[in-house]
Amino acid sequence: MQKTITLKLLPSEAANEAIVKKYIAQTVAKNESEVSGFYITKQSIDARSKQVWINLTVQAFINEPFQQRAKQSFQFHDVSKANKSVAIIGAGPAGLFAALQLIEKGIKPILIERGKDVRARRRDLAQLNKEGEVNPESNYCFGEGGAGTYSDGKLYTRSSKRGDVNRILNLFVHFGADEKILYQAHPHIGTNKLPQIITAMRHTILECGGDFHFEKKVVDFKIRNENISAVITAEGDSIIADAFILATGHSARDIFELLHHKNILIEAKPFALGVRVEHPQSLIDSAQYHCNVRDKYLPPASYSWVQQVNGKGVFSFCMCPGGIIAPAATAPGELVVNGWSPSKRNNPYSNSGIVVSIEEKDWQVFKNKGPLAAMYFQQSIEKKAFAEGGGKFVAPAQRLVDFCENKISSSLPDCSYLPGVHSAPLKKVFPEWVYKNLQQGFKDFSNKMPARNGRNGYYTNEAIVVATESRTSSPVRIPRNANTFQHPQIKNLYPCGEGAGFAGGIVSAAMDGERVANEIALLHS
Repeated sequence: MQKTITLKLLPSEAANEAIVKKYIAQTVAKNESEVSGFYITKQSIDARSKQVWINLTVQAFINEPFQQRAKQSFQFHDVSKANKSVAIIGAGPAGLFAALQLIEKGIKPILIERGKDVRARRRDLAQLNKEGEVNPESNYCFGEGGAGTYSDGKLYTRSSKRGDVNRILNLFVHFGADEKILYQAHPHIGTNKLPQIITAMRHTILECGGDFHFEKKVVDFKIRNENISAVITAEGDSIIADAFILATGHSARDIFELLHHKNILIEAKPFALGVRVEHPQSLIDSAQYHCNVRDKYLPPASYSWVQQVNGKGVFSFCMCPGGIIAPAATAPGELVVNGWSPSKRNNPYSNSGIVVSIEEKDWQVFKNKGPLAAMYFQQSIEKKAFAEGGGKFVAPAQRLVDFCENKISSSLPDCSYLPGVHSAPLKKVFPEWVYKNLQQGFKDFSNKMPARNGRNGYYTNEAIVVATESRTSSPVRIPRNANTFQHPQIKNLYPCGEGAGFAGGIVSAAMDGERVANEIALLHS
């Protein structure tokens, strides 16, 4: 028989297959020899008490042959001679998963990506990190796989109502991700492994007859009778399709400008803005796991927090245990930071965005920019950060307690941010109310992670605060019909993913890409 069993185990026990089988046998009152095998269906960490536990749900096989977890199959068709084609502008998660879904539906995808493929893209990232020079078309945000490729590969989402999360995770496994992402509470692939997975997706799309156009920046739309007839690239190429998915990501400001210039409806949208804070990973481990030294069977600890300060949400964003802070700017003269972790999360630092909610009343200084007001407000903060850093994408920074007490740091701790950090008063970067809300948020949260075991708590000058974390989501929404996902003015234009304001993160963007592709397939069936 097969039986679903939930176990509460010590970390060392959960890592030992023989011990897990012993507990399975005890639970079902059988001999261990009668347990032929098991696989994990859910795994989470309970660190609420001094003793950390691992919660496992397993599918156990008792007195019958063990069967491996069934792999989900996908039907990718030859679409090289398909009657219908869809141009997808942007090859991030939304664009790639839309393309794969279209292939399953028998429609040819044509991917148009302004940046380079993942392998060529690495050279531009190295140039940005080492020389402080950004390629506006190839960076941490633009290129094959989009911002998600070099932004950690966290796959946790609360957006289950938007699509089939398990299908997305199984597609990642199909293209090379570890099966652990199917059962972990907070699945994570790692920036070091994502490029190979993205490359495998591209190979499948090409083998099935889809097209890829790299280093092709869309600069215009040809519109006739409320339909796009073609998109025009910077080189003058005209790309024709039956429908167009706009999946350009949250940083494609030129696309927002183009839409506004052509009187295509867009809207300013709330986003979040703040800093990235970095602690020694051992300090976060000590605070979260109530220990002096982290158990070798436990992953580096993470955290998540939300505070209300003066009626505004102040919260952690994209927390990266064992990670690094990376330069995520897409243009010269603007400083943006993000974070990522490798699959093993084995770097000595832990970092997270700490941001404040930005609403319509906050960007009124740019109200003359109409629907681009929030975008211009965001950009103005990034320019201030660049100026305070001193150029070459060196980031302005303060020690955490100094930041909260309005002190310029006389020295800065070691930091993972490769272009370097410069001691500067961050209150010059942010509006006063943003700065003060961040200060209070840090102080309030420190009570939840106090000093323990002779180690400092969260609120410590061992931590460094780096500006700016500003690309949490798109500052623009491109509206669409709630049922058909078409733009209300342009019948064959389908806004999609983070850049359109309908997703936040890899999984939700991928699900949105699939939903849009499904609607297009229904329309053309």
